[in-house]
Amino acid sequence: MPAPREIRTKIKSVKNTQKITRAMEKVAMSKMRRAQERMVAARPYAEKIRVVLGHLAAANLEYKHPFTVEREAKRVAYLVVSSDRGLAGGLNMNAFRATVRNIKEWKDKGVEVDVALVGNKAIAFFKRIGGKVLGTASQLGDKPQLEQLLGVIKLLSDAYREGKVDRVYVVSTEFVNTMTQKPVTRQLLPVERIKDEGLLSNWDYIYEPSSAELMDTVLQRYVESQVYQAVIENAASEQAARMVAMKSATDNAGKIIGDLQLSYNKARQASITKELSEIVGGAAAISG
Repeated sequence: MPAPREIRTKIKSVKNTQKITRAMEKVAMSKMRRAQERMVAARPYAEKIRVVLGHLAAANLEYKHPFTVEREAKRVAYLVVSSDRGLAGGLNMNAFRATVRNIKEWKDKGVEVDVALVGNKAIAFFKRIGGKVLGTASQLGDKPQLEQLLGVIKLLSDAYREGKVDRVYVVSTEFVNTMTQKPVTRQLLPVERIKDEGLLSNWDYIYEPSSAELMDTVLQRYVESQVYQAVIENAASEQAARMVAMKSATDNAGKIIGDLQLSYNKARQASITKELSEIVGGAAAISG
């Protein structure tokens, strides 16, 4: 059994760790609330533009934008969104597993796959497993800005427009609630049609100026909004996952402290018993 002094040192060390994890939990909670507000504020726009462009993709317009035209998939690209930092449980690894699974499915069909990466964790992961990387973005901070993503968005948009890739998907983590975050894969390009035949037969849009001019601008805004929404949803998920992970670490530290305290009491009791036995034995020897 370890000496009482050694156990006291371990208890002190675990208590210091517990203070750190508790502080990190509170920081993550505060950041999660702010990230949640940004995510909720951006959702209506991202969803509405997706619906409108889904209608346009299904309409019989004279002008067909390249982003709405489906091609046979010979090469696809994945934009994988991750965090820059760790200590967020299985958040990143769950998204990576989903991506690797999708890549394998495409390669089994003879389709080549490229990736574009957001976040240091994704960059490090794909550096280890290999693959053609089209572009990266990292160090986005706690408040990601669209300007930080424009470079990688342009790479993917140009690759699709020029026919270098035939599908573009976004893999990120969707914020469901504080305790639940799930990896999702969404098709970014070509724009998916909205499957609502009743609605499609009863609507139309008036274009001013021409549909070609509007589509060029609106579709680019669409791509940007969908990527930005994925990134801020991932940021909210990251903080929620980190908060839960730090709470779990704090609780586990408390259990370890309890176990060490029990060991300390036993070691202390054994030490006292030994000292008493030595005193009694010494007294008996003197009196004898």
